[in-house]
Amino acid sequence: MWKNPENILIIEWKCLLLQSKKIITMFAIVDIAGQQFKVVQDQTLFVHRLAGNAGDSVNAKVLMVADGGNITLNSGTVTGEIVEHLQGDKVITFHKKRRKGYEKKIGHRQQLTKVKINSIA
Repeated sequence: MWKNPENILIIEWKCLLLQSKKIITMFAIVDIAGQQFKVVQDQTLFVHRLAGNAGDSVNAKVLMVADGGNITLNSGTVTGEIVEHLQGDKVITFHKKRRKGYEKKIGHRQQLTKVKINSIA
């Protein structure tokens, strides 16, 4: 297949630009409702159903905070806000024992809460 040399040069130039920039982001590992998540500011995530109404604030247990090259353990604060409560996709399980006439179909929808991370400090 013939390749356009101009496109190859542009792609190589973009790769060099990406390699030369050091992207320093702040993230945290938090424990919310018994699950661990890697979160950044302004991220939305789905967790198991939390007590509270839409608009209430959520304080998560912080396990680790990384700010560039600085890593601190078990310190810092992560605050979020409950956006809404909803249900996950339906999961259907089907049990059958052949030649016995036994069939069982069960459906389940997980109760979830959508949380937006407001700040990491």
